[in-house]
Amino acid sequence: MNGASGRMGYRQHLVRSILAIREQGGVVLSDGSRVQVEPLLVGRDEAKLARIAAQHGIEHYTTNLDEALADPRWEIYADFLVTSARSAAIKKAIAAGKAIYTEKPTAETYADALELAQLATDAGVKNGVVHDKLYLPGLRKLKRLVDSGFFGRILSVRGEFGYWVFEGDWHPAQRPSWNYRAEDGGGITVDMFPHWNYVLENIFGSVKSVYAQTATHIPQRSDEQGRPYKATADDAAYGIFELEGGIIAQLNSSWTVRVHRDELVEFQVDGTHGSAVAGLFGCEIQPRNATPKPVWNPDLEDTHDYDADWMQVPNTEEFENGFKVQWEQFIRHVVEDAPHEYDFLSGARGMLLAETALKSAREGRKFEIPTVSLAEEPLTTDAHELTLS
Repeated sequence: MNGASGRMGYRQHLVRSILAIREQGGVVLSDGSRVQVEPLLVGRDEAKLARIAAQHGIEHYTTNLDEALADPRWEIYADFLVTSARSAAIKKAIAAGKAIYTEKPTAETYADALELAQLATDAGVKNGVVHDKLYLPGLRKLKRLVDSGFFGRILSVRGEFGYWVFEGDWHPAQRPSWNYRAEDGGGITVDMFPHWNYVLENIFGSVKSVYAQTATHIPQRSDEQGRPYKATADDAAYGIFELEGGIIAQLNSSWTVRVHRDELVEFQVDGTHGSAVAGLFGCEIQPRNATPKPVWNPDLEDTHDYDADWMQVPNTEEFENGFKVQWEQFIRHVVEDAPHEYDFLSGARGMLLAETALKSAREGRKFEIPTVSLAEEPLTTDAHELTLS
């Protein structure tokens, strides 16, 4: 687990996923047997790794990634590094023949992300990319509505994501400062649009085009030591996406918005037969035959309680942490070749959308999204050596 001492690597992947799986006795396989997990922590700060290991009863940790990759005991390489360091480390893991599970984005550019997918395919190593939003209770309820035909013909999707991230001067920021430096791989477009790509394509349909506007609303912030720095990356992105089937999606992503909604992310889906609003956990619906009749009249105060016109989708199953659920899915993929469609190619599609959105913002026009596919011929030996050098 490379980068397990970082914010996401520690909280979601180590504590809430791998250690939770270890605590429950491992992952249940299709024949009813279990496979247990044992983590090896990899990082640059040995003292920090030692503290985490001691706190959670972990036997193994190291600051030497090359030695870890060379050790056959460790079958899966998991990457939670900053984006700028990810591609080089994953290439080492591919060369070592490890199965690979990584955070997104998989690389800083679409070309690099596609190369990783090609290299992993050519090497025959199993690979997976975090698609955690698909496992959120609210979005799983939303997916059930789509699959059941509740909406009729889906017309549009509206999404609002974000919150106010403190600037770091009078109050410490709740996100790392590198998020706001483009030279360090920061920016909300490259952070969130890969998420939006897999959410849209797996629930509603693949993205056919994008028009986007980005902004750096807060031009100066202060880092973890209180030192001011210039924010060179976008902290807000506003996108319009055309999906297959003619569905129009509008998604706003911002670290400079104060929350006035029930959850930090919400999606409203409108169709001919009904509508739904889904967040991280909740999902409300309004069927066609229960839709009120609003009338526009700016001369009179509107006292109608529109929130009361919606019905909650009940919890009919227990939802576990999405990161843990996907980890179990990937482990089954490695151990018994169970299906796992969220691979490096899916990660490349997400990075393509982010890059195209940034290009759209720069040039002020809409761009089509081409189909992403791998080359039929494997990369040559020279190409492998070049990418690893």
